Amino acid sequence: MAELRHSSSLGSRSSSSPLRAGDEDSSSPHVHDHSPNGGDDEDGRPRHPSRDRDRPIWFHSLFPFFGDDPRVSPQKNKISLLLILILAIASLISVYGIINHLNAPYLCKKDGIVLNCPHVKESPSPWENPLSATTSWKPCAERRVGGISDLPPENETNGYVFIHAEGGLNQQRIAICNAVAVAKIMNATLILPVLKQDQIWKDTTKFEDIFDVDHFIDYLKDDVRIVRDIPDWFTDKAELFSSIRRTVKNIPKYAAAQFYIDNVLPRIKEKKIMALKPFVDRLGYDNVPQEINRLRCRVNYHALKFLPEIEQMADSLVSRMRNRTGNPNPYMALHLRFEKGMVGLSFCDFVGTREEKAKMAEYRQKEWPRRFKNGSHLWQLALQKRKEGRCPLEPGEVAVILRAMGYPKETQIYVASGQVYGGQNRMAPLRNMFPNLVTKEDLAGKEELTTFRKHVTSLAALDFLVCLKSDVFVMTHGGNFAKLIIGARRYMGHRQKSIKPDKGLMSKSFGDPYMGWATFVEDVVVTHQTRTGLPEETFPNYDLWENPLTPCMCKA
Repeated sequence: MAELRHSSSLGSRSSSSPLRAGDEDSSSPHVHDHSPNGGDDEDGRPRHPSRDRDRPIWFHSLFPFFGDDPRVSPQKNKISLLLILILAIASLISVYGIINHLNAPYLCKKDGIVLNCPHVKESPSPWENPLSATTSWKPCAERRVGGISDLPPENETNGYVFIHAEGGLNQQRIAICNAVAVAKIMNATLILPVLKQDQIWKDTTKFEDIFDVDHFIDYLKDDVRIVRDIPDWFTDKAELFSSIRRTVKNIPKYAAAQFYIDNVLPRIKEKKIMALKPFVDRLGYDNVPQEINRLRCRVNYHALKFLPEIEQMADSLVSRMRNRTGNPNPYMALHLRFEKGMVGLSFCDFVGTREEKAKMAEYRQKEWPRRFKNGSHLWQLALQKRKEGRCPLEPGEVAVILRAMGYPKETQIYVASGQVYGGQNRMAPLRNMFPNLVTKEDLAGKEELTTFRKHVTSLAALDFLVCLKSDVFVMTHGGNFAKLIIGARRYMGHRQKSIKPDKGLMSKSFGDPYMGWATFVEDVVVTHQTRTGLPEETFPNYDLWENPLTPCMCKA
């Protein structure tokens, strides 16, 4: 795809107002008085007494009753004085308003503190949300300093809860937050969650391999009692992983808090230790108390910290991104979801050769035979999903959208992605329009990443932190990674933009062969004015992880 360019030229306008040849200066010595009586009126009196001559013409026009002419009554003089007084008061009010406007405080920030800065106006920036739009909300889910613990004595706990956190890093993170919340609901002690090996990720990372356990337990000590391991008095530890007698398996997705109290708590009281499995999305949002949702934010944004070595490596990558040009520069983080598995699972149709499409059909039939069936219905399904904005954006589509948003060719872009389906050919349009694409492998040497390659989750954590700290974050498809990043950036200040493309509207624009570049640019800019990561009002069944506004943020 050729690089698209859009340019506009501004014409210059000039204006002048020279005197017309027929206009004469009233002070010119060549202007003569041709009245028959020279300087007198018809009755012989001087036309303008000396004091009246000193007043400007507009004065006599506005206040004809005010002067030394004896024909003007004193009553009319009073009316003129009153008019002058009213005009003076109105002028003072206008001047006061102008001064106030000039001195109106504009918000600015210095050393992280919001100040009132006069005479400073913000201009639109592709890198930041307007500061005035980011000062209405502040995070308020942090631990209460000096707060009193509401935990009951250790001997009064209702029992122990044990969970397997399944999936990749971000799905595991959500499961851990939910586990703490469920333990709080049931007044139970939480055993440090186990990060279960996933068939896709094939990772054996333990909690302590990725997160700071000491900080996790200490930060939540006033909310939930957490222990590192299964109690010694419970001898058959393998039973928790395999025995159905120790497992609660009938928990519905997005269950209410009351479900745990009515159905899970009695079994915990009876058995003393119970495992909850599966535990993916097993706690709702709007059917639990707001304090429980606030606790989940406390876990997500404050208690769950990566190990210091992961944080340090991520900070090093961020620093390298910000100095790639030799001078400090902003950078964009792009979460590109276009791996083979994602393309196949989407059941969307993408640009490609007949051979590519045939291989993808075979792949889908093998991996998802029930959904594939005979394949005859898939074309109509693909069109419908694209209209609804449920298809991943292709790299070339991402490039065109970013250019329409005003990002120049020189933009530094950090790409967080797996193996892109189609390889370099699929990436070519994006790389042609934005050649400064880099990954963590480009920024760091093999030796630096060796330690982190032991655990796939550690590499995912590096991507997570570099995206979290970017100046602009752009997602291309849904998923836990993107929504956790956007939610965290909203919670921590939402000054930096987090762009969530409207794929439904964009699909209409991409499919319109008659739309010109200028019209497309206008569509992109207008459509995404409200999709830059500012806090949004929540609604029933909203996603807490992407938009933590109501339970976890307060009016500033």
